[in-house]
Amino acid sequence: MKIKQVLKIFFFATALLFLLQSCVSKKEILYMQDLDAYSPMELSNNEHTLQVDDILNITVGALVPEAAFPYNKNTVGLQQNTNLEVMKLEGYLVSQTKTINFPVLGTLSVAGKTTITLEKDLKERLKSGGYLIDPTVTVRLLNAKVTLLGEVKAPGTYTFTENNMSFLQALGLAGDLTINGNRTDIILIRNVDGIQSTSHLNLTSADWLSGPFERIKPNDVIVVNPNGSKIKSSAFFGSASSFVAIASLLISTVVLINSFNYYRF
Repeated sequence: MKIKQVLKIFFFATALLFLLQSCVSKKEILYMQDLDAYSPMELSNNEHTLQVDDILNITVGALVPEAAFPYNKNTVGLQQNTNLEVMKLEGYLVSQTKTINFPVLGTLSVAGKTTITLEKDLKERLKSGGYLIDPTVTVRLLNAKVTLLGEVKAPGTYTFTENNMSFLQALGLAGDLTINGNRTDIILIRNVDGIQSTSHLNLTSADWLSGPFERIKPNDVIVVNPNGSKIKSSAFFGSASSFVAIASLLISTVVLINSFNYYRF
């Protein structure tokens, strides 16, 4: 057999094997294939309860703006700084005992509260205590972030200021999964009150949408592992040096055989 023929066979077999290893079925790629079966669906109200080291922006307003000055950290005409990093420095840090130091009112517990319930609590305290008449209170979490790792187009840590962000919106921040992402086993790591939990989501089904993971919580970590085809192809072509070594060995063997036959006959 000639060297050219051997090389053609070798590279053809290699390409064929690679294609077979890389095949991904339609069922492994499409999201929420049974969504119609779950529609309409009532989504869970999964509000974030305030945690240690959360940074809050709290703005108090009143019918007479000057009356609210003592209850705001930034009182220069009540002009809010739009720079997020500066706002974090000026924000209220939740202590290890889940308290904040609020002007005039002193140390307040935020344990078990969400931003919405804290707004109501502060408004009631200011009103019932005779501090302000019909005050308005706005509470926002400033350091909420989610981390996406693995087979996404733009892995990294992303900050968000929305009170609620869906799991799918978080994937959108990273540009969606790559074609090699395992959609049937997405890992979600969540830390609440110092307790870390790990959950597995199958994005090819819609059954998880009504559960506690439809909404992202601050500091969630999403890990997308490669699918089977990616793992197999990586194993096959994992080492370029090994591949070259095998090809070189095969070619050398063919050359020796041809040389032996040439001198023999």
